[in-house]
Amino acid sequence: MSGTADDEAILRDVLDRWKAGVDAHQPERVAAGFTEDAVFQGLRPYSVGRRGVAEYYESQPLGMTAQYEILETRRFADDLVFGYHDVVFSFTDRPSLAVKLGLLVKRLADGWYVAHYQVSLLP
Repeated sequence: MSGTADDEAILRDVLDRWKAGVDAHQPERVAAGFTEDAVFQGLRPYSVGRRGVAEYYESQPLGMTAQYEILETRRFADDLVFGYHDVVFSFTDRPSLAVKLGLLVKRLADGWYVAHYQVSLLP
């Protein structure tokens, strides 16, 4: 992995908060980790802003959980960190789903938030 330990720590903090909201099926908690104008691309058409993030996670099945691994990090500016991740979503009633996740996180006055989220299914 390229990047620094600081960049990985930033991403881990953001991802741990995201994961806690996903695992608890708390869509508003997940959305609170995104910027007000975040571009969000899950496995359905994209949305912009926290409302779209909350609606996406509200539609996910109860019992869905997420596990992630940070593969790559890049610092694009003092207030922008990119991460590329393996994520496995597990369900209670169907097989797990493995995806790739690209995140761009941005530092705001009170911490780091997701500004861009894009999931890809790769064979």
